[in-house]
Amino acid sequence: MIYILFLFSLLAFTSNAAVNDFCVADLKGPDSPSGYQCKPTKEVTVDDFVFSGLVAGNTTNTFNAALTSAFVTDFPGVNGLGVSAARLDIAKGGSIPMHTHPAATELLIMVEGKITAGFMTPFAVYTKTLKPGDIMVFPQGQLHFQVNSGKGKATAFLAFSSANPGAQLLDLLLFGNSIPSELIAQTTFLDVDQVKKVKRRFGGRG
Repeated sequence: MIYILFLFSLLAFTSNAAVNDFCVADLKGPDSPSGYQCKPTKEVTVDDFVFSGLVAGNTTNTFNAALTSAFVTDFPGVNGLGVSAARLDIAKGGSIPMHTHPAATELLIMVEGKITAGFMTPFAVYTKTLKPGDIMVFPQGQLHFQVNSGKGKATAFLAFSSANPGAQLLDLLLFGNSIPSELIAQTTFLDVDQVKKVKRRFGGRG
């Protein structure tokens, strides 16, 4: 009986986006693999479907880059629609390090400057220096990167096939943790001193 009740409640939750025209996220509630619960229709306004914050971000940081997101937590109207967006700004010499989006394919649309971007699979590496007007796609889950290879700042707009694409940055996963440096050195073939140096940069311990 418990399983039957659970199944009915799950169907009732997931069917909102399917049978309704939209399902604006109720950010006060919990997130789930199928998205947020719907805000009551009477509380929905046009502002839920408009995002006005896709402006240049602050690139004064470790990576000399900024990502301004329009994900479901920023833009409740995209909940359940399988789409979101972001703006990417990379200062001269900056980069977005190796990372993946477990829940989405990414589309990069170049606007300004030059970005050398690429992704890799177990069998091949695909890289290209992009200029304004170019578009590149990064398949879901593939390890990829973007580097400013021009003489000034670079700007691109990003589109994702999920309202909440998620991100896992390889540098932060490896060095922003408390795993003993000796263990990381053994598994990456880096010297222990090198590991400790990078850990200090990313706030890691051990």
